[in-house]
Amino acid sequence: EWAATHERAFQWAYDQLGVRPPSIEPRATGHITEMVEYMRRIIDNGHGYAADGNVYMQPTSLPDYGHLSGQKLDQGESAGTGKRDPRDFTMWKAAKPGEPSWPTPWGDGRPGWHIECTAMATKYLGAEFDIHCGGLDLQFPHHENEIAQAHAAGDPFARYWMHNGWVTMSGEKMSKSLGNVLSIPNVLTKVRPVELRYYLGSAHYRSMLEYSEASLQEAAAGYRRIESFLHRVAELNAGEIEKGEVTDAFTAAMDDDLGVPAALAEVHNAVRAGNSALDKGDTAEATAIAGQVRAMTAILGVDPYAPQWRDRDQSNDAALAALDVLIADALRRRELARADKDWATADQVRDQLNAAGIDIVDTADGAKWSLRDGR
Repeated sequence: EWAATHERAFQWAYDQLGVRPPSIEPRATGHITEMVEYMRRIIDNGHGYAADGNVYMQPTSLPDYGHLSGQKLDQGESAGTGKRDPRDFTMWKAAKPGEPSWPTPWGDGRPGWHIECTAMATKYLGAEFDIHCGGLDLQFPHHENEIAQAHAAGDPFARYWMHNGWVTMSGEKMSKSLGNVLSIPNVLTKVRPVELRYYLGSAHYRSMLEYSEASLQEAAAGYRRIESFLHRVAELNAGEIEKGEVTDAFTAAMDDDLGVPAALAEVHNAVRAGNSALDKGDTAEATAIAGQVRAMTAILGVDPYAPQWRDRDQSNDAALAALDVLIADALRRRELARADKDWATADQVRDQLNAAGIDIVDTADGAKWSLRDGR
């Protein structure tokens, strides 16, 4: 139930930001058979062993361990029952009271973090595939251990690794424990979804993006300059702008490790040139440039004339922002009533919101609201 709640929240956020859904979303609990088979291959190849219901991987048996992160095997994870070397890591954990468990040839238990990913990746992508992505913080030990398991089983695994930086606040990675998490619904009360996508994609994927209200609004203003230019051209062409070809400079930027900042700089160079052409009355030149701008922004998923943005009811976003303010005030009144043990007033506020189609859920982080249509 907990996982499904967050899955729906992710899917809603992805939809808002125009992120394409993944082709496959496998669950670890549905792939225990593949994990058992993978561990069996590792053991048969002499790189793993079972002890007291646990199954361990021996990274010291692989000469290339650590090549991704550059980390040395100076110390290992916490000691485990029957471990031969403290640097060995756990692929399967023996069952404990109160934990879910599954049967295996080595006893009941549950999978370790690393074996889940290696087994599922190779099942759907094959023994060798092109690109493996993930956050910078996963490079070691998680990704290093994924590679170790794959190589121990005889699979080449990923050819390229792309590690992304974080969105940070005050130099810290966003974390619930730090209390510095920004939710997508909250940020969408400040800017439109396409503007938030533009902002989040404006930094290089390996860079940290330091969030601030000022930088968010600056990015939104930058996007609106692109949008304004295209609208000016569209008005001169009966609302139509045919998508053209991207510029050579844009291609070079994207070919250089997905250099989006340089690619966006080329988009804005084109917008400036297009506005200059409009000011000179050269509609043909401006229209040609607008086609290039559409092509470049389409690759980045922020083309204002793409159906996902063009057909979106932007007024609905504004309405939700206004609704959030009103509901926040109602929830404050409810919270004050609850603090005063005025249960009648607290229930009245909740019932009024429910009657309006607004569901309220009390969580450890305070009351959360949602419309019954899923938003």
